[in-house]
Amino acid sequence: MMSLSDFEKISPVTYTLDVRDQLKDHIFARSTEAFARGDGARDAILTPRALARRQAAMRRKFIAALGGLPSSNSPLNSRTVGEVRGNGFRIEKVIFESRPKVYVTANLYLPDGLDRPRGAVLFLSGHHEMAKHVGEYQIVCQCLVQAGLIVFAQDPIGQGERFSYYEKSTGGTTVGWGVPEHQHVGNQCLPVGDTLARYFVHDAMRGIDYLCTRKEVDPRRIGVTGNSGGGTQTSLMMLCDPRIAAAAPATFIMNREGWMHTGGCQDSEQVWPGMTAEGFDHEDILLMMCPKPVCVLAVKYDFFPIEGTRRTVERCRRLWKLHRQEKRLQLVEDSTTHLFTPKLAVAAAEFFSQHLLGRKVTPRAETISPFAPSKLWCTRSGQVRGEIPGARGAFEENLDRVRECERKRNAFPAPERRREALAWLKKQVFRDRKPCELNPRIYAANSAEDMEVQLCYWWSQQGLTSHGLLFRPLARAGRKLPVTLAVWDGGGSALRAHHDWLRATCAAGRAALVLETTGTGNIRPNLVNTYPLEDFYGSLHKFNDDLIWLKDSLVALRTYDVLRALDMIAIWPGLDDRDIRAYAHGLHGLYPRLAAALDRRIRKIQVVGGLRGFGELCRTRHYDTRDIFSVTLPGILRHGDLNELRPLISRAR
Repeated sequence: MMSLSDFEKISPVTYTLDVRDQLKDHIFARSTEAFARGDGARDAILTPRALARRQAAMRRKFIAALGGLPSSNSPLNSRTVGEVRGNGFRIEKVIFESRPKVYVTANLYLPDGLDRPRGAVLFLSGHHEMAKHVGEYQIVCQCLVQAGLIVFAQDPIGQGERFSYYEKSTGGTTVGWGVPEHQHVGNQCLPVGDTLARYFVHDAMRGIDYLCTRKEVDPRRIGVTGNSGGGTQTSLMMLCDPRIAAAAPATFIMNREGWMHTGGCQDSEQVWPGMTAEGFDHEDILLMMCPKPVCVLAVKYDFFPIEGTRRTVERCRRLWKLHRQEKRLQLVEDSTTHLFTPKLAVAAAEFFSQHLLGRKVTPRAETISPFAPSKLWCTRSGQVRGEIPGARGAFEENLDRVRECERKRNAFPAPERRREALAWLKKQVFRDRKPCELNPRIYAANSAEDMEVQLCYWWSQQGLTSHGLLFRPLARAGRKLPVTLAVWDGGGSALRAHHDWLRATCAAGRAALVLETTGTGNIRPNLVNTYPLEDFYGSLHKFNDDLIWLKDSLVALRTYDVLRALDMIAIWPGLDDRDIRAYAHGLHGLYPRLAAALDRRIRKIQVVGGLRGFGELCRTRHYDTRDIFSVTLPGILRHGDLNELRPLISRAR
């Protein structure tokens, strides 16, 4: 006889199967196939006309993947709130509204002696707390203005003066600036079929709109640059805004395959749903500009692999040659870590002055002295939410999107809504699955208290196994029993927490099958980075991001596991598949709830805790982020919510 704690430590790893890398291998294999298809499609571009077709198709697909772009019809309501004088230039402090009540803080660098409209550069900040006014970025902007360019440096969401979770009463934030904020609200954008990137790119596009209102700016000669997260935003602009005349993305351009193997995650606005499945890679960012001037800025010791940067640039050179403009694609490297270095700043200034002003100017970065950051603030307090009543962030904007989804759904009768939602859900769950024989192995059997316990694994799909622990009452040995399929957080590694439920289920004459879906419980994956498995930036975050790039998700994959578990129950000796019930507990209880909506073999389901609804998750300003990627289902709210999928499911709390 064994104890429940003994069974919590058993998995197929101790038998004939090592499951720890299955999820990674499955995702990497699918992604590698998609990368090869993308390379093949780009290799087939042999004429300028074929290139133009690729550009148009990728722009259309990319904007759709972001959830579409917000309207630009609202007034900018821009105002200049102050000025700082520099050596040979002045800086205007500008606030404008990219969307109603969404305030963007920015610095406009204007060289002295302007006598006619000239070229300008939109500078987009990377992941730095101070954003536009940090010294590193001031040096870049001053190099550009030394070269005679107008520069517009603006704060992105969650940085600089735009902390979305800043509380005036405490003078602090309830969610950390930058990456934590982006992840927090970005995860809430996904259920409505959006990404946080739609707001980032739209803010930048409205920055271009602002520049076009200035008499000093020639709207035909506007460039864009930025590094890291600013390199992301620069890339977004290259993909989405054809008004850009020249671009210098810094410390971001690489290739998706090289990044995948680093084990790293990316920020929420850097994950573009379904685009790997569409054959997209960073080459498409560059070719979207062809034959316009592009200067890729990179550092050799970056966490973005330099090998991928070089490969992407070299593979794209022939496309500029198609237009006989091969000199317009450049790569400049510096030997350092992840920074917009003075060397790169000078290179950017030379590049933009040549292509936007018609003359190459080399500034002297060593002469630049950045201002004290607070001198460049557009607000007195340093935070928009600290002093502008009614200021909105991405959370409030996403709430509007949730309400919009609900209005559209409610325009149809409930039966029609449910049919459409189920059809959509089925497509998500079954897309790109490779069915296979279950080939089960019951590899261990013993007893615990008054229950018999069998351990089994089976193939859910090619390359991925599920694992189950079956509990039966010893008093009913040899009888065919109805079964309750149990899915809870931690699976077989959390048996003791569900001891009473297991005993009660067996005492009622039922078998209990505790299911471990892909990557959970005792078949959880090996770590691919140093973060805790279920936290932001942990391995499950990374794997779910890679699945989202493939137009998939952990939710869809694990719901498929539950459906395959129903097939397994049908062939498991001693089980009666005519009376299958489900016990859905905690976050992971989402999977049998979705499976029950798709498969009537689950005759009854008990729900304890867990996700109340995707709409409620999006309405909750502060939610528990741990393991949130295990319940992220992109796009569901465009089609339905949990209560609409199967209204008759019983729920207990």
